[in-house]
Amino acid sequence: MLFSSLVFLWIFLPVVFLGCRLLPLRGQNALLLAASLLFYGWGEPVYLFLMLASITLNWVGGLAIDRTSGGAKKAALGIVVAANLLLLGYFKYYGFVADTVDGLLRSEVFPAREIALPIGISFYTFQAMSYIIDLYRGHYPVQKNWFRLALYISFFPQLIAGPIVQYGQIEQQLGNRRLFPEQTAYGIKRFCWGLGKKVILANAFAAKADEIYGLVPGSASTALAWLGAIYYTLQIYYDFSGYSDMAIGLGEMFGFHFAENFNYPYLSRTVTEFWRRWHISLSSWFRDYLYIPLGGNRHGKFNTLRNLFIVFLVTGLWHGANWQFVAWGVWHGVFLIIERVWLRQKLERWPAVIGHAYTLVVVVLGWVIFRAPGLRAGLVWMRAMILPTAGSAAYPVARYLDGRTLILLGAGILLCGVVQRIWPRLKKALYDRAAPGPVQGAALLVCLFGCVMLLVSSTYNPFIYFRF
Repeated sequence: MLFSSLVFLWIFLPVVFLGCRLLPLRGQNALLLAASLLFYGWGEPVYLFLMLASITLNWVGGLAIDRTSGGAKKAALGIVVAANLLLLGYFKYYGFVADTVDGLLRSEVFPAREIALPIGISFYTFQAMSYIIDLYRGHYPVQKNWFRLALYISFFPQLIAGPIVQYGQIEQQLGNRRLFPEQTAYGIKRFCWGLGKKVILANAFAAKADEIYGLVPGSASTALAWLGAIYYTLQIYYDFSGYSDMAIGLGEMFGFHFAENFNYPYLSRTVTEFWRRWHISLSSWFRDYLYIPLGGNRHGKFNTLRNLFIVFLVTGLWHGANWQFVAWGVWHGVFLIIERVWLRQKLERWPAVIGHAYTLVVVVLGWVIFRAPGLRAGLVWMRAMILPTAGSAAYPVARYLDGRTLILLGAGILLCGVVQRIWPRLKKALYDRAAPGPVQGAALLVCLFGCVMLLVSSTYNPFIYFRF
């Protein structure tokens, strides 16, 4: 089920919202857990059992860690983490590993299997692992109540696309929270703005990006290749940040506070800064549970650079079991290493516009690798962007730039951080927890009405991060 679906907006959300207003805390938790399981099982009921198995695995593992000490405690941690990774690895990476090994050995070593990727498995597995690891570290007491741990792992606002919520961030809220009108109003505001990002902007850019990247690689001109890359750059930002806004808003409606997941990443002056602003919860997860355990920056420059490379190699793999995602992770890892070695210091001394331009070019080219239908196709598209080419006369740029899309393109470019930096009051209004004034209230109603009209009139409603 999508947040931006009519079933969710007209039936699921109103029923759960009103139910939570009528029930005490224990009843709210029961309703939210039941709603979360229904939400997840709506499209793929069979994988509901997989998520329940994951919840039970980590609940039992947490109890074992709590009741042991020394080597036994460490062994319990290792077993539970390994079991989580095996579940994720089988469903997400079996086909990738099998194809790679069989291709290298030119023999069918692994039996062929068609394994559908369970929605959100990367997100809820990482949440479960953070609970287990931080429990081992002594950050909080064990959760003995299976239902509360199940609600943490399966909570529908952040279940399928994040943000990745660490258990310590909402431990107290699971057992002690109140629903305040101001918090509810703020949640509704964040949800509506996020819905607008997704339905009005991201979907429009997605349609154009799909048209362009559906062409035969090499048939597009340099201008068209750049236009397709810009469409996708805006699509993935508004799609994912809009979904994060909706998740944060939904959390607030039910008494939970989630940390921000985006901070205008396209305003960054370095790739390093970009990753502090983009998908913040994932970057934080890899920092806390991979980069620092590997040694972080504590053991010399070589080990620091190695650790950075490993983190971004894994970041690429986390996004997908495909060599193009590995290449995308390596692409960013290489630029982070270059910045760490010498470039970042130079960019800090140069005019800001140089840093912004450099970062945008690196990020946009990286998105081409990410989006293209395969790694080879991505390299062809990148070549068209770097080396001037006329392309096929059958695909002029004007064909993909109608008046409506041109207006949305301008709005998308300006609203991804440019206007907010020039006019800080707008940024404050979007994130201010105070009740919206008359102007913003009217704008929210117009935004919501426009989204509903678009959803009613069109069945095109893709979501990028479902496949992760």
